[in-house]
Amino acid sequence: MGLTLVVLLHLALGLLTGVQAQSGLYQQCGGIGWTGATTCVSGATCTVLNPYYSQCLPGAATTSVSSSHSSSSSVSSHSSSASSSSISSTSTSPPAPSQTVANVSPEWAAAYVKAQAAVAKLSVTDMVNLATGVQWQKGPCVGNTPAISSIPGFTGLCLQDSPVGVRYADGTSVFPPEINVAATWNRTLMRQRGAAMGAEFKGKGVHVALGPMMNLMRVPAAGRNWEGGGGDPFLSGEVAFETITGIQSSGAQACAKHFINNEQEHFRDSSSSNVDDRTEHELYGHPFLRSVQANVASVMCSYNQINGTFSCENEKTLSGLLKGEYGFQGYVMSDWWATHSGAPAVNAGLDMTMPGDETLSSGTTYFGQNLVNAVNSGQVSQARVKDMATRILAAWYLLGQDQNFPAVNFNSWNSGQGQHVNVSGNHASLIRTIGAASQILLKNVNSALPLKKPKTIGIIGNGAGSNPNGPNAFSDRAGDVGVLALGWGSGTANFPYLVAPVDAITARASQDGTTVSSSLSDTDLTGAANTATGKDVAMVFITADSGEGYLTVEGNAGDRNDLQAWHGGDALVQQVASHNKNTIVVINSVGPINMEAWVNHPNVTAIVWSGLPGQEAGNAVTDVLFGAVNPGGKLPFTIGKSISDYSAQIITTGSGIVPIPYNEGLFIDYRHFDQAGIAPRFEFGFGLSYTTFDYSNLVITGSTAGGTRQPPGPGSSLDPWLHDSVVTVSFTLTNNGTVDGTEVPQLYLSPPASAKSAPQNLKGFDSVFLPAGASTTVSFELSRYSFSVWDVVSQSWQIPAGVTGISVGASSRDLRLKGSITN
Repeated sequence: MGLTLVVLLHLALGLLTGVQAQSGLYQQCGGIGWTGATTCVSGATCTVLNPYYSQCLPGAATTSVSSSHSSSSSVSSHSSSASSSSISSTSTSPPAPSQTVANVSPEWAAAYVKAQAAVAKLSVTDMVNLATGVQWQKGPCVGNTPAISSIPGFTGLCLQDSPVGVRYADGTSVFPPEINVAATWNRTLMRQRGAAMGAEFKGKGVHVALGPMMNLMRVPAAGRNWEGGGGDPFLSGEVAFETITGIQSSGAQACAKHFINNEQEHFRDSSSSNVDDRTEHELYGHPFLRSVQANVASVMCSYNQINGTFSCENEKTLSGLLKGEYGFQGYVMSDWWATHSGAPAVNAGLDMTMPGDETLSSGTTYFGQNLVNAVNSGQVSQARVKDMATRILAAWYLLGQDQNFPAVNFNSWNSGQGQHVNVSGNHASLIRTIGAASQILLKNVNSALPLKKPKTIGIIGNGAGSNPNGPNAFSDRAGDVGVLALGWGSGTANFPYLVAPVDAITARASQDGTTVSSSLSDTDLTGAANTATGKDVAMVFITADSGEGYLTVEGNAGDRNDLQAWHGGDALVQQVASHNKNTIVVINSVGPINMEAWVNHPNVTAIVWSGLPGQEAGNAVTDVLFGAVNPGGKLPFTIGKSISDYSAQIITTGSGIVPIPYNEGLFIDYRHFDQAGIAPRFEFGFGLSYTTFDYSNLVITGSTAGGTRQPPGPGSSLDPWLHDSVVTVSFTLTNNGTVDGTEVPQLYLSPPASAKSAPQNLKGFDSVFLPAGASTTVSFELSRYSFSVWDVVSQSWQIPAGVTGISVGASSRDLRLKGSITN
């Protein structure tokens, strides 16, 4: 089933020093590109698992393999203990391999019929042109492909950032980024946001929206964490699935990025993320699998190497994992200037080079005529180029972009050009709703919140105000002045406006006759003390920013230097709290911050993580502070007591190709805290409400037994046997408080110890609104995939034999109901 990344790891890390005359048990013995031994030692048979990977298997292999066998397939220096042995499983080995792609959706199948008919009429040059960007700033969008006259209606593709809205345009919206969307744990809002963004992209004539982003928060200080869905693959996968479904429902192509293991900014162009096979499948690959299940049109390969080979020419990940196991039918584009070759990249699985030039404004390309020459000389087959062209055109047909698609009506490089079409519609209302739903109440002593018509409010901190030079004063938002509503980099867009908290709070407070005063400085501690003294409530706003590595802000080169609040935020909070017994802290941050200096201060009565709420930032937090919205957000990451409590850190030194060893394996974020027995400050999934909820009546029905598995081969990770619902977990949820509210019940699985998995693994959640006093039955559906782990030896998903715990609760450490199932 698919390519084994383990063998790639052996090769890349130099763990194999030579090719044996015969391959050992469970070693590779064939496949496209394989140059080693093609016969096996006695007792083993070379078995085709897919076109790219054949493996020496015993004649009567089962999936329960002794550790002595499994050790020959593990990676000693770069795998966690969780990855180094096989899984005792309740199911039999998958049947004999198939070579055709299984489980292709009917939508893709129909698009392929149209694409294949069109490609049949194209010359090699036309096919290559479909895949070749016209180069940087030589078209109106950040990425452009040329028109192909022989394809009716095909005027070229416009590819445009970003995951929060249309970059470099006006008349558009800036939505809350995915870190805040994840904090809502609300699939409906995730999908509505995607649909609204998709409508704006299409309205501007953009064919391909360059998002969502789904790299995981492996390292809490990583610069682009805010663009993704946090520290858990399941939650991130749901954000990806719903966002893609929404975007594409509006007629724009989505692009899943960055494939794969692009989890820090330092050395992103010159590092190798060294990841074991099991961890790749269970953590980092999962959101991309969910993207494929959402029919995502395109995938963007990343800048970094994976196990010694650049992502955009990595056959194991592109053709083995993505197009092989996952059966991805769309096309793979490079990240901008992440292409490193022509024929080798194409043969490995790259379908489109962006923006087209080899390096910034080089005027040369790896594709174009160079790729045509490679086809003519036999370095690249015509079949492969046809496949590239078919994939690109099929995505265009999949979204119906061959019919009445708007022309591009803006210019990224010249704001004076274009028609300035306003596509924002009524999206501000949705942005405010998502913003408020993403606010996380972390502390609330004696019901300090919601505010109850205080006579006086003091507002302190630059993060409560506006940038005097405007919300777009910093290029690509690379600055932290005024309210922080986005990080920085290519994942941004131009604010049409940005609501400052001080303005929204002042407007709302006026309805109660409240007097508001402010000191909008982070460093004027005297002004802070004066503003806080004698007020009924003092609110202090602090920030922490990060972004993409091509921009450095206040000494932070993309990744954060630490997890501290910026601009002396700790000192500001301590000063305010020392002068006011009702101090409320609001945090606008890209991720977790260290708040140990003041979190337990007796005068800090409430803490709100406001995150990055987009253009309606001030209104979103005000709605929660005054009780118009009862907070229902939950943390999509763990807030630790020290940066050293996390299992991985940014690597900031090195030369050449810098190794980034994912030695922590499966244990990132809460999985690590749980496994290592470390107490977090606030755990993954935590968030308070203005009401309380009761959980009762847990019922577990169903079984993972039975059913018929598909054979391994392309598309086998989409096997309905894996993904059909087979177990139902239901319970009663009651709002036993006095106000209406939203709860996010969460389901965690605890596999048998033999699986060597994390103690708790998120596999279900919902966002449930309940009026005060009301009850409802909540049900979670689990599939065999929910219970499965990736077995490196058999190269397949397997269900560990034994008892799996099933827990339901309000956070990863507040588990109210517990049961189990025996597999």
